[in-house]
Amino acid sequence: MTNSSPNSNLSMILPRVLIVSRRTLRKNKFVDFVGEYHLDLIVGYGAVPVIVPRVAGVHTLLDSFEPIHGVLLCEGEDIDPSHYNSLEPEYSGLSEEELSEIRNMHISDTTIDREKDSIELLLARRCLERNIPYLGICRGSQVLNVACGGTLYQDVERELSKHENNNTNYTKHIDYANYDGHRHPVKILKSTPLHDWFKDSLNEQEMELMVNSYHHQGVKRLAERFVPMAFAPDGLVEGFYDPDAYNPEEGKFIMGLQFHPERMRKNGSEEFDYPGCPSAYQEFVKAVIAYQKKVNHVEDPKVGLKLDKEMEKKRRIIVRSFSIAKNMYESRVSSPRSEEAELKAGAEFLESNTALSLQQEKRLKQMGATVRNASSYLQKMKMNEEREKVARSIMGKMSAEQLSELLSFYHAMGKICSEVLDRKLNAC
Repeated sequence: MTNSSPNSNLSMILPRVLIVSRRTLRKNKFVDFVGEYHLDLIVGYGAVPVIVPRVAGVHTLLDSFEPIHGVLLCEGEDIDPSHYNSLEPEYSGLSEEELSEIRNMHISDTTIDREKDSIELLLARRCLERNIPYLGICRGSQVLNVACGGTLYQDVERELSKHENNNTNYTKHIDYANYDGHRHPVKILKSTPLHDWFKDSLNEQEMELMVNSYHHQGVKRLAERFVPMAFAPDGLVEGFYDPDAYNPEEGKFIMGLQFHPERMRKNGSEEFDYPGCPSAYQEFVKAVIAYQKKVNHVEDPKVGLKLDKEMEKKRRIIVRSFSIAKNMYESRVSSPRSEEAELKAGAEFLESNTALSLQQEKRLKQMGATVRNASSYLQKMKMNEEREKVARSIMGKMSAEQLSELLSFYHAMGKICSEVLDRKLNAC
């Protein structure tokens, strides 16, 4: 019989924070890693970091990493521009020659890692849908902005210089010769979390901090749901958050920081530049812990009302209805006629149960509970099958060139639809 010490149960108690690894080449082999400063702070404030490897296929296995109580996304390569500027071919205004120079100058960052992109964008959207605490550092802040429909500068210094009439506000965002020692000023906005964390170090007139900087890309158009917290002299957003999803005590935290507070240490020392540097991690983990408690309270079968046999029977019927609807939603295949009555049970519950809040109903829909108007949904699916047959017949007569153009068109339309849908959902 194994004796369990108090520490042996910590993994069952402490909340889990997912962190996606970054790939590098070591001894001619790829190695995945995460910076220890991130891990130290997460552990130090009371959570367990769970490293998600950026290997092929992991983006299809994210459910296996549940329960997720928080997500921290940090440094990495440039995000594939197709995620944010495919609808604007002349978006960056940079020539192919300039892009080639940028790739040569920032060779370690400009190698696109599509697997990491897929994993992190899916995780960011999961956090946004379920209000899971999210902290994005550097690239992680860019991922968050792109996931919400924002855009990026493909090269901050080149693109901003083209829009500036003078260089008085020029800001150097990366200095390879003084990599960890380089700092530039940022102006902190009042009544924001950054202001709260660093207020003892700020001159109330200038409101400036000196921050580190390791990036050549950054936020161009900030997604609508976010509010900026800090700007560099050239106007680049250096920090932002969602004020409607920020209350660490209640498990709410959605934030992106372009700089690295965990690495802002005095030369030759582990001492932070400012006392407020670790606060982002401290408040993030506070939110993670609160979120875990909130989720556990909801999921704990010992919590809540006890159901009599009749109510329990009804509950099981409704759960079964939602399960069928979820399978239909995910597989896009209609259910047998024998299951239609079970679908209607869930539909009637959604239509008649006025106790459901808008947030609860939205969550059910996100889980695939598309049972409202179930019968009409089945009819639409049958109609779609007929349309598909007609479409196949027409496309069978088209040339390869015509099909290629058609595919490009619908790909662009899909991107537009996804962006508009994201905005509408975020506005809810």
